[in-house]
Amino acid sequence: MSQALIKDASHMSGYLVTDLWIMLSASWESASRLPAGKLATVACTSEVVPQEGRTSSSTRGKRLKDEGTKLQVVAAGATAGLVSRFIVAPLDVVKIRLQLQPYSLSDPLTPLRSAPAYRGTVATLNHILKHEGLTALWKGNVPAELLYVCYASIQFTTYRATTQFLQTALPTRLPDAAESFIAGASSGALATTITYPLDLLRTRFAAQGRRRIYSSLRGAISDIKRDEGFRGFFRGIGPGIGQIVPFMGIFFVAYEGLRVKMAGLNMPWGSGDATAGVIGSVIAKTSIFPLDLVRKRIQVQGPTRGNYVYGDIPEYSSAFRAISSIVRTEGFRGLYKGLPISLIKSAPASAITVWTYERSLRMIMGLDSEEAKL
Repeated sequence: MSQALIKDASHMSGYLVTDLWIMLSASWESASRLPAGKLATVACTSEVVPQEGRTSSSTRGKRLKDEGTKLQVVAAGATAGLVSRFIVAPLDVVKIRLQLQPYSLSDPLTPLRSAPAYRGTVATLNHILKHEGLTALWKGNVPAELLYVCYASIQFTTYRATTQFLQTALPTRLPDAAESFIAGASSGALATTITYPLDLLRTRFAAQGRRRIYSSLRGAISDIKRDEGFRGFFRGIGPGIGQIVPFMGIFFVAYEGLRVKMAGLNMPWGSGDATAGVIGSVIAKTSIFPLDLVRKRIQVQGPTRGNYVYGDIPEYSSAFRAISSIVRTEGFRGLYKGLPISLIKSAPASAITVWTYERSLRMIMGLDSEEAKL
């Protein structure tokens, strides 16, 4: 039964993750053959199965990157991404609408005809519900679900493989903070590059108002390929990579450190994992938010730029010019539009992701352990 669950989840991640396994198999397999005393890998035994809603302190104290087999990691990562995305989808749509708003929120001389439709999170949410309906809060959810499943699977898989590679390839062990930063940045960069077309599609669907630019996911892919070429799927990837490398590095450093320290507090129902995820996400997201905003602005460039919910989004030829233009016309605050809702979204999203990942991984490991005993 557990093998079927794992296979189903890995198929959801698609052939991208399979290709990733091939690229990383050498380092992964060499790491898996380490002597027992050299790598603190959690064995697939009944000790990892939560009992009465709690997990043993010895298991909670293990580091995220040392747990599970590669197939179990992919399955747990896919599950975590799927659950997290569906829950926070409405907040993501609100964030994107605020980020794409090309107006100054503080200039009293802004012409009435150019006044922003949204002046805050609540106003944006109410406007969408009133003019587009409840389902509009899940616009772009299909490519977003695919994005989150693939991204989470690749991210956790690469993170574990990279740390194990660092432990075997270097003559001396790196400090935990440096190891986590390198693994987090590497996993984020690779996952972002592979899944970037899905991220762009998610943004474009979320930016649609009552006027539909793309009628379906297949139609959007066809239109972008025809009108913008292959490069059209990677608009804004520069600031995307520039954003995700420090974000994932900072996030995993903070998360791993806090998670191990909180393991001894015996917090109920795995809330230590969730708390560590929230704090790590807030720190990382605030640090790189301007690049996230610029990425969203560049993603909606192209022949459809004037057809989204904001018909007058400026044209940007590069990320640097986008930053300069935003600061000049919208002020420094313009680089942080949507930050409050982004933090509100990012914190629970990261907490849900890591909490679901930990629980899913241990459940799968427990099922495998029970199956092996039969």
